[in-house]
Amino acid sequence: MVGVKNILVPDRYGKQIVPTNGFTTLLTFFTSASMAFLIVFSVAISFAADRLAHSWSDSLANSATLRVSAPKADLESQTEAALNVLSNTKGIASFRLLKEEEQQALLEPWFGPKVPIKNLPMPRLISIEEDENGYDRAGLRLRLAAEVPSAVLDDHTRWRQPLIKAAYRIWFLGWLSIGLIFFIVIAMMVLVTRAALSSNRKVIEVLRLVGATDQYIAAAFVRKFAFRAFFGSALGAMLASVTLFLLPSEVDQTAVLLGLRLEGMEWFWLIVVPLSFFVMTFLTARISSLSILKSLT
Repeated sequence: MVGVKNILVPDRYGKQIVPTNGFTTLLTFFTSASMAFLIVFSVAISFAADRLAHSWSDSLANSATLRVSAPKADLESQTEAALNVLSNTKGIASFRLLKEEEQQALLEPWFGPKVPIKNLPMPRLISIEEDENGYDRAGLRLRLAAEVPSAVLDDHTRWRQPLIKAAYRIWFLGWLSIGLIFFIVIAMMVLVTRAALSSNRKVIEVLRLVGATDQYIAAAFVRKFAFRAFFGSALGAMLASVTLFLLPSEVDQTAVLLGLRLEGMEWFWLIVVPLSFFVMTFLTARISSLSILKSLT
């Protein structure tokens, strides 16, 4: 407890033990800022992937598409027959025949905005929304096969599952990256502590001659590293939050990084990250400094 108190509330001479300038101090500050920046971005990616997975699951789970492909002479009659089957199917909340303009909009990402859709043998598409009870997919497919053989029901299962799986993999990789970054910070603090104590070996010898204990000496170094890591990580988290704020919003539907942001309670990570760096640096530097001081005897 004495060592912890010396770190948080140092005496008037404790601040003067460790030199204020040095590459270890700058390395701690800038490394903490960089790692905190990456952590906040990894957190944002993980939460965005989780929201995306839920969005895909909710939007595709209760919808389906019925495609009617038939010769041009029979296309209208086949479409009417398909609409009649859907109107008599329990569990379907609504269905709607897509207009040519809507089908052309679906093809724009692949063929451009000026697709001559009227000159192409395009099928008719019917959007289906099921109610909370759902409908019998197997039974509907049997009825369509008997009455509308040119109709194909797509319940989006083959699209939904791979998309959700990919989103959760991104979520997992985001948290794995956070764990690796924290591991890098711990390794960095061990190396910085060793370098700082080794470069100040003569100072340590003088302090021991005047009666300073290893606990007192370690507290001075740990305090310097812990607060440098805290302020550096706070700066990195703040820069990351500003960068996330400046990313394109949902209004810009052409943005690649759409949805990469923090929402609600997720913004508390901007406080959690600097505090985590402080605690992690405090524990790592203290344990390693006491161990190194024993080897310097």
